[in-house]
Amino acid sequence: MQKVAFVCLHGSAKSLIAAEYFNRLAREKSLPVLATTSGPEPDPEVPGNVVEGMRSRGIDVKSYKPTLIAADQLKDTDLIVSFACDAGRKLAPGKSEERWDECPAVSDDFDIAWNFITGRVDQLMERLAR
Repeated sequence: MQKVAFVCLHGSAKSLIAAEYFNRLAREKSLPVLATTSGPEPDPEVPGNVVEGMRSRGIDVKSYKPTLIAADQLKDTDLIVSFACDAGRKLAPGKSEERWDECPAVSDDFDIAWNFITGRVDQLMERLAR
């Protein structure tokens, strides 16, 4: 099974959206891939518009317990996707990495960020399905 880790130090909502959407697609397509996520932002600090946006798309933030990104979380990962942070490169040098640094802030405009993230996940899933 291929594993993808979505990491973001500055707003774990981005990585949560990416991982949740990725795993939905994997289930729908019966692909042997799995996404994980982590980031430092605790639930109470997620802006209200982000919480509502995620809930409206079926993501339950109450069950999400972010943690600091650690090297052991990335050691069995095949691909690291980072959102404007160097955690993957620093904690798992030599691992394959994609950077989605140009992702807009989720708290500024949830819909724009959602469309950016899910569009990129769609592209990534297409490549992995080949």
